[in-house]
Amino acid sequence: MFELIEQAIRAGGAEAGLNLLVQRLEEEKNYPLLFEARMMQRRHALGLPLVQMGSIDDVPEDKRAAYESAFTEAAREIGTLFLGDCQISKAWPYFRAIGDSAPVAAAIEKLDGTHEELDRVIEIALEERVHPRKGFELMLAHYGICRAITYFEQYPDPKTREECIALLVRTLHQELVENLKRAITQREGSEPDTQSIPGLIAGRDWLFGDMDYYADTSHVISIIRFALDLHDPEALRLALEICHYGGHLSHNFKYRVDPPFEDVYRDHALYLQALLGENEDAAIAHFRTGPAQVLVALLVRLKRYREAIQFSLDHLGEVPVEQLACPSVLQLCELAGDYELLRKLARERGDLLSFVAANFRPQST
Repeated sequence: MFELIEQAIRAGGAEAGLNLLVQRLEEEKNYPLLFEARMMQRRHALGLPLVQMGSIDDVPEDKRAAYESAFTEAAREIGTLFLGDCQISKAWPYFRAIGDSAPVAAAIEKLDGTHEELDRVIEIALEERVHPRKGFELMLAHYGICRAITYFEQYPDPKTREECIALLVRTLHQELVENLKRAITQREGSEPDTQSIPGLIAGRDWLFGDMDYYADTSHVISIIRFALDLHDPEALRLALEICHYGGHLSHNFKYRVDPPFEDVYRDHALYLQALLGENEDAAIAHFRTGPAQVLVALLVRLKRYREAIQFSLDHLGEVPVEQLACPSVLQLCELAGDYELLRKLARERGDLLSFVAANFRPQST
């Protein structure tokens, strides 16, 4: 090959030699060297030394834009070639270098969990935010619900967090349905034709002896806790069914958790029902005796902003804003569209920013 390149250079100059080099590297699928060869072609065309000296910043200013464009073009070409061979982890550095994650996200979306570099792909999807929801889906499918729950405690992407909660809920619900059906089939000789947990449990108290359970209880509690952040009615219904299952477990599996969810399955069910528009007043009455921030958060979800404002004023007035896990009273005024109260409270609290925001609101708002 060295001799062939020398011959090409003697016959047609550096351009001919570079073309031959590019052709050979393409045939060998040596994509990292192909990238370097593409950049050498561009440096030659720009009248720059073929051996790169320094960084892009060292390229003369009048040629820098063209050089940067060539870099982007070459990186996209090499990244695309790696993706064509399903080498996502090798493609990613090239697309990352040019700030274009979309092609890699599209490639990850197509995976079914059998990729040979799945660990690295999940890391790219999740930790580097290329496709967090799909990365979490792959983790759940490949490593199971326990590892997925552990990871979710520090889930990095707020935009797709709720999608991942729904994935956890659906996965656990399906696990419960399958295990309940298996137990029923063994006892009754035929499999029930329903995917409803209440439907499977109804009339079958024998399913729940002192030591009978159908999914890891710690998984159940973690996921119904996450489910309080859901908005999708279908996923909320499935979470409520999981609570219904938990409510039938013997006392051996009814662990107590922090207030106001001491009766873990009943109390979570009450909250979830309220989010579905059912028994709202009962839920509000129940959570009124617990930590104030929980009730304020629930009232916000129910769009009962004026009740939330009053409860916040009564119980959270001395809590610093940075310690709140629910909207502050000033934010509640914004949500309620009560700018007169916002202005009054802002003045009382010496909050100039909120005071200005309240005064410059359109009167029709």
